[in-house]
Amino acid sequence: MNVEVNNESGVEIDAHGLMRLSRFVMSSLRLHPECELSIKLVDEDTMARYHVEFLDLPGPTDVMSWPMDELRPGAEDDSEPPLGHLGDIALCPTVAAAQGAKAGHGTWAELELLTVHGILHLLGYDHAEPAEKAEMWEVQGRLLEAWRAPANRLGQE
Repeated sequence: MNVEVNNESGVEIDAHGLMRLSRFVMSSLRLHPECELSIKLVDEDTMARYHVEFLDLPGPTDVMSWPMDELRPGAEDDSEPPLGHLGDIALCPTVAAAQGAKAGHGTWAELELLTVHGILHLLGYDHAEPAEKAEMWEVQGRLLEAWRAPANRLGQE
């Protein structure tokens, strides 16, 4: 799985860690082994501009996603998933830092959550309706729990 991380935020972030997490999530969701994802870390001004331009909402947000090839999680059978570009995600580390502090789990845990959240949006998950939100939060929680499991933590160090 090809994951590109471009840090334009001015904040030092573990880009390799974001790549490993993204590959883990994409693999867990049975995407094609050659599937592509781009992650861009941006400052608050850039994220505020994206937020207005694409969603007509003021101020910076934490994560935004732009799907490309409308990929969906792979089937649980042995059929080969379609090849394609999953899409692009923009993350704002300073917004993530504030949210992580407020939530009591820190910046890195918040960036992990936002990365998984962004990938799920690229795969068609949404949280506009209560049932959609429940499904997305369940999948997001399950993926984060699996990623943070002791067996996987060894590969994260």
